[in-house]
Amino acid sequence: MIKGYFAYFAVPTNTYLLSAFRYHISMKWFQSLRRRSQRHRLTWKRMTQLIDRFLPSPCVLHPWPDQRFGVTYSR
Repeated sequence: MIKGYFAYFAVPTNTYLLSAFRYHISMKWFQSLRRRSQRHRLTWKRMTQLIDRFLPSPCVLHPWPDQRFGVTYSR
């Protein structure tokens, strides 16, 4: 789901919002994993390792509109 969201919204100047989305998803994931355990053994250090392993990093996938639509056609 996150990979598809990043593929759709990964336009230039939107990386800040993509990072915020990834952060909020990771916080909800952390809360749900800690809720499942009675002893709360999951630390934030371990959670950052899981986030880096399983959640994709936000990056720009689409070019600027002038580069995308400024294609010259050979005739």
